Amino acid sequence: MHELSLGTWWIHWASVVEWLAAIVLIQRRSPGLQFAGMSVFSLAMVPALISAMAACTWHLYDNSESLRWLVTLQAFTTLIGNCCLALAAAYGHAASVPATPTQDEQ
Repeated sequence: MHELSLGTWWIHWASVVEWLAAIVLIQRRSPGLQFAGMSVFSLAMVPALISAMAACTWHLYDNSESLRWLVTLQAFTTLIGNCCLALAAAYGHAASVPATPTQDEQ
């Protein structure tokens, strides 16, 4: 654990706990179908949480070469997480925009 300072460890783990708390709170606070976009958004946050946990695990074991695959996992889940969050944000935006009536409905 000597690779990172105590302050850096504090930030790393506090961020993981904060991210996990955000996922849980969004899931619990998005009632019913009215906020379906938020539920999708919280699920889209999971790959980013996995990425953060992979990074912390790798640092916990002093950046061991035998765990180098965690770096690849972290990079992959960061990419997937960013894509999922972008799609979830677009879905949430589309779900929140009221439908405009068509010519036939007017």
